[in-house]
Amino acid sequence: MQRSVLLIFKGEFTEAFFMYPAIYSLILLLGLIVLNTFKNFRYASKIITILAILNGLIIIGNFVFKTFINH
Repeated sequence: MQRSVLLIFKGEFTEAFFMYPAIYSLILLLGLIVLNTFKNFRYASKIITILAILNGLIIIGNFVFKTFINH
């Protein structure tokens, strides 16, 4: 994940995605959590829950793919 963040800072967005596919949804999730901390908005808890589940599925799917399928 750290290497993916470094690739984003370098402007290599596609490479960052291939390095860690959940990077953009994690950035969105963390951004919404921070935004919700300062300003509460409607349906924030539902959106954050859905994004957290989506991130979990992406992370697990990426692990399974890299471990068993792409080996």
